[in-house]
Amino acid sequence: MNDNILRGKWKQMRGSAKEWWGKLTDSDLDRVRGKMENLRGALQEKYGYTREKADAEIAKRMKEYNQKHARKP
Repeated sequence: MNDNILRGKWKQMRGSAKEWWGKLTDSDLDRVRGKMENLRGALQEKYGYTREKADAEIAKRMKEYNQKHARKP
């Protein structure tokens, strides 16, 4: 998922992000502001993830979110 998509969906996804990554505080989520780099950094800081692990975790969660919220015909 690229930055533009994450930014566009961030307000809707924020609640899910809080469930996925419980160590992230409201303040952390405010700082993310839908930016991939900020989310990656927050995950690295709070969970000790490498860049690659953070990217993989974000991609996994975004895929799950999109599948769950896909519009059905």
